Amino acid sequence: MSEPEIIRDPAEMTAWSRAARGRGARIAFVPTMGALHEGHVTLLRQARRRGDKLALSIFVNPTQFGPHEDLARYPRDLPGDLHKAAAAGTDVAFVPEAADMYPPGHQTVVEVRELARGLDGVFRPGHFAGVATVVAKLFNIVAPDVALFGEKDFQQLAIVRRMVADLSMPIEIVGVPTVREPDGLAMSSRNAYLSPAERARALTLSRALFAARDRAAAGERDAAALLSPARAALDVDRLDYLELCDAATLAPMASLDRPAVMLVAAFVGRTRLIDNVQLGATDEIQRPPAP
Repeated sequence: MSEPEIIRDPAEMTAWSRAARGRGARIAFVPTMGALHEGHVTLLRQARRRGDKLALSIFVNPTQFGPHEDLARYPRDLPGDLHKAAAAGTDVAFVPEAADMYPPGHQTVVEVRELARGLDGVFRPGHFAGVATVVAKLFNIVAPDVALFGEKDFQQLAIVRRMVADLSMPIEIVGVPTVREPDGLAMSSRNAYLSPAERARALTLSRALFAARDRAAAGERDAAALLSPARAALDVDRLDYLELCDAATLAPMASLDRPAVMLVAAFVGRTRLIDNVQLGATDEIQRPPAP
């Protein structure tokens, strides 16, 4: 098992991709901020099956963090990340510095307006402009044929899909179901911040969502009747949102009459966590993957 080639310079990364494409290779790509866990590894394994070459990016993007967010303490473990990436069959890891991605004079921002208005767009102003901009830059640099994103960041995935469609980017976007711990907690790099007591409380996010999913499966269609018990079940220090939204537009729903997603964002201690479950328009409710 050899570790992936490390490329730090954007021009060198583009040259690698052009050379691979010139040999007829299909490039699969997984963008990350590092601190890889089994959720990321699942993305890499699935990407490996979708391309002849697999590229990973590791870049803690400063433009998607607010002034009081956790940029400085965001977990970083490049040696561990490379070891996990190697085990998943990654060919190259693009690991740029912020100055390489945002050179002096940088002033162009990509915004996906409507999808970014609600949910995290309310509580993290500017976050999705940072996400869309860095993903657009990564797509231009890596030039993948297919890129994979986790469904845990459901709003982010919707925004990336819209951006790719609107800007006519020739890239297939694949969403991969949320990977969970055996007890149901959605895997996240930020889980490392949680104390044992906080982690136990964090489980109320997934349990509240699963209970709502089960009520929907039993026939409940009223949004308030699905949301109210879920909200009461949460044991968090601050709830940013718990909403039932149209799975395509992310607009709030009053009734479960079409494919939907219930999304939550909350603080447990100092750690902000997000999660979601998708709900069908019929009794056939989508369930999270088995651990």
